[in-house]
This record gives sequence, structure tokens and C-alpha cells, in this order.
Amino acid sequence: MGRSRDVVVGSGHGTREPAQPAAGTGTAGGTATDPATGTATSAAAGTAAGTAAEVLGGYLHERAAEFLRGLRAHAQGTGGGGGSGAGSGPGGSGAADPARTAASVDVLRSAARRLNGALVTYRSLLDPVWADNLRTELSWLAGVVAREYAYAARLERLLSALHRLASGAGTGREGAEALSAEAGTRPVAAPAAAPGRQQAGGGGRGGAAARERGALPVGAARAGALLERQLTLSRTRAHSAALQALGSARFHAVADAVALLASEAPFRPGGESADQPAGAVLPPLADQARRQLTEAVAALPLSRAGAPYNADGLSRSLATEARQDAAWDHVRVLLRLHRYAQEVLGSHAEPEPRLRPAGEALERHREAAAAAAAAASAAATPRIAPATAYALGVLHADQRLEVEAARFTFGHHWMEGGPL
Repeated sequence: MGRSRDVVVGSGHGTREPAQPAAGTGTAGGTATDPATGTATSAAAGTAAGTAAEVLGGYLHERAAEFLRGLRAHAQGTGGGGGSGAGSGPGGSGAADPARTAASVDVLRSAARRLNGALVTYRSLLDPVWADNLRTELSWLAGVVAREYAYAARLERLLSALHRLASGAGTGREGAEALSAEAGTRPVAAPAAAPGRQQAGGGGRGGAAARERGALPVGAARAGALLERQLTLSRTRAHSAALQALGSARFHAVADAVALLASEAPFRPGGESADQPAGAVLPPLADQARRQLTEAVAALPLSRAGAPYNADGLSRSLATEARQDAAWDHVRVLLRLHRYAQEVLGSHAEPEPRLRPAGEALERHREAAAAAAAAASAAATPRIAPATAYALGVLHADQRLEVEAARFTFGHHWMEGGPL
């Protein structure tokens, strides 16, 4: 069982993030590229002219309209009709379109993340009760509709990894040498995906092709069947939960709240900061997000992730893995908040090209860690055959090595860019 030649491979649903265009000028200029969908979205970029209320309000209006478009497309993709937003649910009839539904989930999550980021960073300018409530509801809705796609992507990743390992495509030494050579010549960003290691949306062909080349050994085949049963069951339950949520009163309340936000943003009552120039009010708030990110990265053991595939990372217990994964995932969230704060600033923001590749590395870290946890959970199933448990153990180790590779990639980009 060998290693892939690739360094770190993004294999989850919607994680690749192409380069962001520079923000333009004007009252609502500039674009932002979503890390989940890779689609460009217009950002209400802050400019030298305009108050903080105008700049932040314009950004929130556009993201709210994008969120509503995602909800409408999701309802149409699931055969639920095309309600226009507020109070519109999936209560129609029609044929389901899985591809359209998946794309609409990407749009919905992108808008929800950006809304959440703006509400967190610039909360002091907004009605705090309204902002906190909306953040909670947006997180709930975006999470519940996306969970089934996360399970599908995880299953595809694990099955593809099983076939790759069983076929012996590449070795750990080759993968480490490839990464070291790439790190010495150019930034280690967006490496080519190995066969069967691509995203669930576009990499299914690689996994299917690998599975067509030959049957797996008995232990790996049984491990794959066990993973498929468990993750398919989880996906089915998540799908049912999403349908139930989209027909609930809570969903209608969220849709109504976002529809109101698309026309008016509630700022803090009696606040004067929102009426001041954007260039004087917004950058200090965004700088707080930058400082939080810098402090969280400083607490990471970057020196321990000094090798492309760090074998020492496998010596830690599962409990230690979970704690360390949580710390790295916290950095991922803070980096995303920082990026979204920069989107609101627009022309006031300083260019930081390392944020995109660093964010991609942390997304790959999250996917690999979740896949490793799924393999460990399957291995804990009572009364499974030793060969099955062995295959799951090898799969878990493979995904933990991908976690270490993602940490190395993040550290490479972060150190290369210097302090924020």
C-alpha cells in the first residue's frame, strides 16, 4: 500500500478556492471569489467615499440577496418550486435536479458565511441582538442543508483512498520528495489531484475509474462496504433533516429575516460610528480580526509540522488528535473571518495573497481530519474481521498523513508571507 505522489489533495465537496480578483473602486465595486464554489460574487466594497453604514449596509444587502437566490435555486433543484425568498419553502412539486441542488447549496453557504463574517467583525456597528440571532439562524440553516453533501464527499474520498492504497499507486518517499521539490521552487498551492482523489463533485470519475480496474482485497472491500453503509445512513438522515428544516417555521423566519436584510440593515440604535467615513471606522474593526488570527496561528505547533508527511504525527492518541484538529480548525474559521472582513473593506484592505492558499490548506486539513475520524469510527464497530480492521487502520493512517501534509502546506505559505 503506497502513498500518492501528490502533496495535499482537496477532495471534499467545494473546497478549492481560485485567486481573488483585486477589489475595484466605486460605491459598490470589486468582486470576491467564494472558497467553496469557486464562483465570483460581487462585493459591496468599501471605498474612500461613503459612510460606514453605506459600505457595510451595501455589502450585507448583496450577500442577503445572494442567500435568497441560493434558497430559491435549492427549492427548485429539489422539485419544490421557485418561491421568491421570504416565506417561500419547498412546498411545490417537480423533478429533483441533484446537480442544481448541490450548486445552490454552495451559493447558499457562501452567502451565509460572508453574512456571518460581517456580522461578527462589524457587530459593534449593528443592533447586537439582531446580529447575534441572525448569525445563529444562518449557521443552523446553512449547516443543515449542507450536511448530506459533506457525508457524500467524505464517502467518496475514503473509497477512493482505499482503492488507491490497495493498488499501491505511489510511495510515501515519492510523495514527500515531490512536495519538497515543489516547496523549493514555487508556493505549494493547489497541486494536481491524484486519480481517485478529487472532489466529490468532479472527482467521482477518478474514484469510479479506479474501482473499475480491479477488485479490492477482501479486507479492503469489507472496509469499503462498512464505510458505505455507515456514511450512507448518515447522509440519508441528514437529507431527511434538511427536508424537515426547509418545511419548518424556523426556516420561514430565517428567510423573512434575510429578505428584510436585503433592503435594510439594522444598525445600533443611537450609534454615531456608522455615520462616519468608512475609511475611519471599518479598518480598525477589521484589524481586530487580523490580530485574533495572528494570535491563534502563533499558538499552533508549526515547527512540529516541518515535514511534508510527518510520520511523528501518527504517534499521538486519538484524543490528542481531536484536540489539535480543533485548534487548527479554529484558525481556519478565524482566517475566513479575516478574509471576509477584507472583502467589506474593499479598496481600504491591504493585499494579502497568502490568505487564499493558506485557507485552501486548512480546508484540506478539515476534510482529511473528518475522513480519518470516520475511518476510526468504522474501525470501532464491534465484531468486525481482523482484515477489515487492518484496512480501516491503514486508511486512518493515510488520512492522518494528509492532515500532516496540509499543516505543512499551511505553515509554508504562512511563514513565506511573514507576519500579518
